[in-house]
Amino acid sequence: MTGGGPVTAARTLAGSGAASLRGFVETIGSMGMLAARTATSALRPPYPYGAEFVEQFLFALRLCWFPMIVASICFTYGPSGIQAANFLNIFGAIDRLGGLFVLAVVREFAPLVCAIVMAGVAGTAMTADLGARKIREELDALLVLGVDPVKELVVPRFLALMLATGMFNVYALMFGTLGGVLVTLANDAPLGPFWATYFTNATTTELWGSLLKTTIFGAIIAIVCCYKGLTASGGAEGVGRSVNQAVVIAFMGIGAVNYVFTQTLLATHPELSAVR
Repeated sequence: MTGGGPVTAARTLAGSGAASLRGFVETIGSMGMLAARTATSALRPPYPYGAEFVEQFLFALRLCWFPMIVASICFTYGPSGIQAANFLNIFGAIDRLGGLFVLAVVREFAPLVCAIVMAGVAGTAMTADLGARKIREELDALLVLGVDPVKELVVPRFLALMLATGMFNVYALMFGTLGGVLVTLANDAPLGPFWATYFTNATTTELWGSLLKTTIFGAIIAIVCCYKGLTASGGAEGVGRSVNQAVVIAFMGIGAVNYVFTQTLLATHPELSAVR
């Protein structure tokens, strides 16, 4: 009995871990199938979701514009701006702050801030909305009436979130750069060298790469949040669980795609690795 206890516990733990891993893989596979079905439905006529698309797009803009601006300035002014300026001041190279902000803001902070805000604000709202409809059996009623929930509900949210996230990237770049300007002024340094090194290091490749990466983030957030909403179960408590799981999985997907996208971009454009 004494020797069997640890062995039984280990087997139980291993079985639980294997079941969790299997469930996670099945969830990712189901999300991939939903993404393929959504893309197909978006391209195949008819297109009855125009009004819903506009409503969801304006809904995302209304919810996310202010948190996105505040987060962009705070992220760039604090973690990257102040710390980088203190480091550069040691070597008397505060004029290189502009080039550093191209690396920090254009490549990473602007897309990540957009993704975090969209997932945490608009994505959770979409999951809760679809989850509540699932719990109230509204989605089953649509199927009985011959209405495809993917085409009527998922596609407009997918397109709206992709478009809104891509547009927000432009404002994240602007306000993120503003954080660098504020740091430069706080260190009593002239703005001329900041802008000179900023535009010397900024390239169109990095700009379109930042925009494309942010749009992909919006697609990931939309698919994850819509899937979790469509598969919610267990009443109000189940909807809350789905919202939490949607945020976690979306952040994991964003991190994985960010790594692969950045490494691919740098591998295909080695000139971006050179600091000018």
